[in-house]
Amino acid sequence: MGSRERRYRAFAPQCAPLPAQNSITGKTIEDIVGVKGQANNGMCKVVIRRSAKMMDTEVGKEMGVNTWAAFAGTDDNAVVDGDFAVLEDELQPVLKSLRHDGINIVAIHSHMTHENPRILFLHYWGRGKTADLATALKAALATQNK
Repeated sequence: MGSRERRYRAFAPQCAPLPAQNSITGKTIEDIVGVKGQANNGMCKVVIRRSAKMMDTEVGKEMGVNTWAAFAGTDDNAVVDGDFAVLEDELQPVLKSLRHDGINIVAIHSHMTHENPRILFLHYWGRGKTADLATALKAALATQNK
């Protein structure tokens, strides 16, 4: 084990392993975020629509212009993984909100060219209780211009 790995392990939070069987309560997430979720094998995914135009054609949720969050594990030991669609001016407030609530940022990039308005995407993940993770997502959504 190298020194970088030792340093990381010394500061990394120790989490219980995720259970073999998922049993997330989707209604908890739906009630907090305010969006109907999709359930599959004990997991729950919520998708929040954004829209933009490319060459005078509207693109939206079905074309990947959305914020989404997928929850797995149990209500007391969950992981959330997702993608946030943000306008350029929304990037910093969303980042600060997610980091404030302990959500990790994985990547920031764009999926399109010449869209209007310009949409950036940030991938994120976090561990904790389902309700806490959903509340963190809701807080970050609240920083966006509507």
